Amino acid sequence: MRTKTISIFEVAGSIFLLIFLTGFQAKLKAQDDRSITVYQYRRVPDNKIDEFIKRETTYWSKVAEKAVKDKTMTFWALLEKQGGYDMPNSSNFLFINTFPDIGKVGAVFGSAEKITGVPMAKMETNSISTTTSQFFVHGRGWQQAANANPPKDFNYVVMIYHDTNNPDSLITLENNYWGPFIKKAMDNKQTPQMAWGNAVILSPSGENIKFTTVSYDIYKTLQDALMPNWDSKTVFPDEGLSKIGGLETSRRGSVVYRVVKVVSAN
Repeated sequence: MRTKTISIFEVAGSIFLLIFLTGFQAKLKAQDDRSITVYQYRRVPDNKIDEFIKRETTYWSKVAEKAVKDKTMTFWALLEKQGGYDMPNSSNFLFINTFPDIGKVGAVFGSAEKITGVPMAKMETNSISTTTSQFFVHGRGWQQAANANPPKDFNYVVMIYHDTNNPDSLITLENNYWGPFIKKAMDNKQTPQMAWGNAVILSPSGENIKFTTVSYDIYKTLQDALMPNWDSKTVFPDEGLSKIGGLETSRRGSVVYRVVKVVSAN
């Protein structure tokens, strides 16, 4: 009996060591990730929306494709807001661009005319839109359904804005509790959600900025995004949710976006 007990502990110790090393390597990889994502919110007049989308998806997506190929960009997306309030005075489009080196942004967009073969006057969108705000963020968590097919399933994004005095702690709690839970729920088809992620806001910050972290739920249809159904047998991580809620200092805000176009390295 003594020999068997030692053997079990040895095996358990080996498993623990393997798990620890795997987790430690993942942590180091996350720490090594110096990529920065830019959220740029734009207001486009109703009579310019078609031209705006045409120019961005026809020309600037090609610039993004070249940047991804050159590894100066890893992600480019154009999202269109669905619904809203105070709509004449708020943004209705959101760009999400991720750069492994934020200092090389000029290299990404500086050769647009050469890449597309089109004069800047026919492809630029600054004259038909207004940038209402811009944030620098760093992605920290990501989960997606095992059966997810991004080109077909990632059609709507619910951006959820969180305010907390301890953004790193909130992100850690989400990754420890919500991340594993939502992954399992998506894989078991307990929810129509297809992916989830979160990020911490790097800049700007201050009293006028009403959120310090952001998370995003991704769905296939607008109906799922607006009214996601959960399996009645789903067991939620109440302890984790309570801890997360305890760190939030105000009510969450959320906005639904339609995915217009994505260029990604993955």
